[in-house]
Amino acid sequence: MLSIPRAAYGAVLAHADAGGENEVCGILAGERTGDGGEDARVETVHRATNVAETPETRYLIDPEQQLQLIEEIEAAGREVIGFYHSHPRGPPAPSETDAERATWPGYSYAICVPGEHPYLGSWRWTGETFEREAVALRPD
Repeated sequence: MLSIPRAAYGAVLAHADAGGENEVCGILAGERTGDGGEDARVETVHRATNVAETPETRYLIDPEQQLQLIEEIEAAGREVIGFYHSHPRGPPAPSETDAERATWPGYSYAICVPGEHPYLGSWRWTGETFEREAVALRPD
C-alpha cells in the first residue's frame, strides 16, 4: 500500500496540471513499513524536470538532478520509496514503455491523470511486471 498525505497528493496533481500536455515526473520520499517493506509511507514529493525527447508521451528524470534529489531526501532522514509521473491523455495505468524503463524493483510507481476528475494510482515494480497497490490518503 502507498500511503500519502493530502498535501503531497495535491502537490502531485498540481504538478501534473502545470505540465499541460507534457508528462511531469518526480520522486516520492518517506519510509517503508511492514515486515517486508511492502507498505510505503510518503512524507514529501520532489518535483523533477522531464528531459525526455518526447515529453508528450515519455518521461525521464535527468540523472544529475535525480542524484541531487536522492541526496537531499537522504540528508533529510528519508528514503526514496518511489516515483511519480503523469499521463496527460491517459491511460490511468503503466504503459508498455513504463515497464520497459522501470529499474527500481520493489519501489512504487505512481501515475497521475490530471483533469476535471483527476486520478492517482500506484503500482509496485517487481523487476518483471507492475503489481497494483492500494493508495490511501491521510490527513496532513
